[in-house]
Amino acid sequence: MSKNIKTPTNQKVLTNVAVVRMKKTGKRFEIACYKNKVVNWRNRTEKDIDEVLQTHTVFSNVSKGQLSKKEELIAAFGIEDQLEICKIILEKGDLQVSEKERQAASDQSLKEVSQLIASMVVNPETKRPVPPSVIDKALQEMHFSLKPNRSSKQQALEAIPKLRESLKIERAKMRIRVAIPTKEAKVIHPKLKTLFSDVEQDDWQDGSLELVGLIEPGSFRSLDDLIRNETKGSGRLEILSLKDVVEGEVQIS
Repeated sequence: MSKNIKTPTNQKVLTNVAVVRMKKTGKRFEIACYKNKVVNWRNRTEKDIDEVLQTHTVFSNVSKGQLSKKEELIAAFGIEDQLEICKIILEKGDLQVSEKERQAASDQSLKEVSQLIASMVVNPETKRPVPPSVIDKALQEMHFSLKPNRSSKQQALEAIPKLRESLKIERAKMRIRVAIPTKEAKVIHPKLKTLFSDVEQDDWQDGSLELVGLIEPGSFRSLDDLIRNETKGSGRLEILSLKDVVEGEVQIS
């Protein structure tokens, strides 16, 4: 016999539902989630389970309000704690979406990836930004496959090397300021300069050092580690801009 979900407002029909389904021991188990939250939970951008689950209840059929039987839950999962079972289904179950919803979500995700890539790269010849629409078209033409369990930023970083095969792009450089106190400055100075692709300012004052210049994004971690280890935390590393792009006659920083 089907049961309605009981809530603090007595009886309430679930709305804006995303169903996640799992089949075990020949039975179907479903949970009711908020739309757009399942992917957020899986890529760890959402950590509050109550922002994801509409109810800590396991169903045999969400749309009909039919609850799973206790003995079926124990047989399939070995436990009867419904919240823990919900978490298992949330992680490993299949998100049920219509073809129209799936396509709309895919298009939106691809657009987000394209916009992120556009913020990370420039044309190496002109040093100008590459429009997101150009990147979006290139991703579609190369049939770039989106992975639902990975964040947009992770997928953008994965796509850049592949895009280089069809587009003239390179990672935009980071403008960095480094300040090193007197004691460590002379020792660390030559090591620092090897990590800069372009040094704009190399100033000494009372024995202390200040460097300003451009580095490749991939060098940032090495630069940060070098300063931390060599100065025991007394050196400073500051990001002045995430990209150095020439837009017409104006330099954006």
